[in-house]
Amino acid sequence: MKKLSLDYLGIINPKNVYYQLSPAQLTEKALLAGEGQLSDTGALCVMTGKYTGRSPNDRFIVDEPAIHDDIDWGKINVPISPEKFDSIYMGVTSYLQGRDVYVFDGYAGADPDYRVNFRIVNDLASENMFIHQLLIRPEASELENFVPGFTIVAAPGYKCIPERDGVNSEAAIIVNFTKKIVLIAGSQYAGEIKKSVFSVMNYLMPQKDVFPMHCSANVDPVTGESALFFGLSGTGKTTLSADPNRNLIGDDEHGWSPNGIFNFEGGCYAKTIKLSKEHEPDIWNAIKFGSLVENVIIDPETRVPDYDDGSVTENTRTGYPINYINNAQIPSVAGHPKTVIFLTADAFGVLPPISKLNRESAKYQFVSGFTSKLAGTERGIDEPTPTFSTCFGAPFLPRPASLYAEMLGKKIDEFHANVFLVNTGWSGGPANGEGRRMSLPYTRAMITAALNGSLDKVEYRHDDTFNVDVPVTCPGVPDKLLNPRETWTDKAAYDETAKKLAGMFVKNFKKYTDMPEAIINAGPKA
Repeated sequence: MKKLSLDYLGIINPKNVYYQLSPAQLTEKALLAGEGQLSDTGALCVMTGKYTGRSPNDRFIVDEPAIHDDIDWGKINVPISPEKFDSIYMGVTSYLQGRDVYVFDGYAGADPDYRVNFRIVNDLASENMFIHQLLIRPEASELENFVPGFTIVAAPGYKCIPERDGVNSEAAIIVNFTKKIVLIAGSQYAGEIKKSVFSVMNYLMPQKDVFPMHCSANVDPVTGESALFFGLSGTGKTTLSADPNRNLIGDDEHGWSPNGIFNFEGGCYAKTIKLSKEHEPDIWNAIKFGSLVENVIIDPETRVPDYDDGSVTENTRTGYPINYINNAQIPSVAGHPKTVIFLTADAFGVLPPISKLNRESAKYQFVSGFTSKLAGTERGIDEPTPTFSTCFGAPFLPRPASLYAEMLGKKIDEFHANVFLVNTGWSGGPANGEGRRMSLPYTRAMITAALNGSLDKVEYRHDDTFNVDVPVTCPGVPDKLLNPRETWTDKAAYDETAKKLAGMFVKNFKKYTDMPEAIINAGPKA
């Protein structure tokens, strides 16, 4: 393997530079450094400390003239000056002097026509193993002339000083599109590295006529028909796309190009809270040597993980390469999707478990991006919290949301995809009351019926409040469950709560002042 110098990054005197180590080598390094322990299946288990989820209030984009007009500035895309970036960058690179540094070169984009080269620099072997497994791993011959398009430097041990650095806490995630560098300081949560790659891809891909998507995807191995699953963290993208009867293209980040769809990644990052072999066998079996597990309590004697224990965080996670899934689609590409599914976790318990959307209501729901943020997925979220995240991915979208919504609308129109809204949240009442989380086997049955065409042959009723069409029957699902009002003991309470949520939709959508009347009229009615 070639030697690598990091002088060009300002890391002039590292203790050792370990380039492109294997998962076995990285696991050994992590264990020797005391970064974690092995589970009974050989997975490397680590604790990420204070930061057990993404820290959205610590994310910044360097504001420079070359990119200023491209960015949708606001509460999500917060500007920071080039001078502050340079100061923090100097602090991070100085911190890395005299330390072991781990470097991984890999790709984002399974379609070579749209691939982007990333170099990831870590001071923790465990984090380097994570990104080694999450990105697409080059062949040895491809590394000889590898030139990074973007470089991510992750140093959890470097703590920012807000008063000096112009940030909000000891952590900072800063994207510099001009210098093509991402800094991650203060947080050991591996998802920050993964989502930094995604943010970069969301900026670059529209320039290449590729619609970047926060979704999972799978494909029927017989018919070749693919499907997309949009949704924020905790709504079931990873779980529902890991279908034993379909090939997994990817669990989180994809592009829809003129060629079809392709995975940005080479691995998966799955939630493990309440994980069971019975309900999620593919994910269960993927947690083995070479996988990273975050914030899961391990029995000190048997080394068996307790996936029901959320005492550290509800956002327990595992990262593994996609080939750990038996029915993975490799390379991770497929044709244009025939089915698009929007996943939402409704904490109010009033949305139908599945409904069919027409072209206008599909655009409305995509732009709205309603769900409930689940406990632990972000710092400060301790219980399910209703939220609207534009395009089911606002935290990762540097450009204006209208651009991404327009791209999806064109794709749906061009390829005549069926679109469904699926509620993986609560039924029978709200999350903080009598409601229960939707049964995973029932949700899988609804997804299967949507994919195999069974829902094209059933009767529908129109839900006047949410302005969607709801199937009266669905194979493998009790008819009563399909009508959320019937699952509530107090029907008047359901009506009141449904009207309240519909009003939230209407209020949220008013901020989109340039939307056509047809799309506005396709939304819920307060």
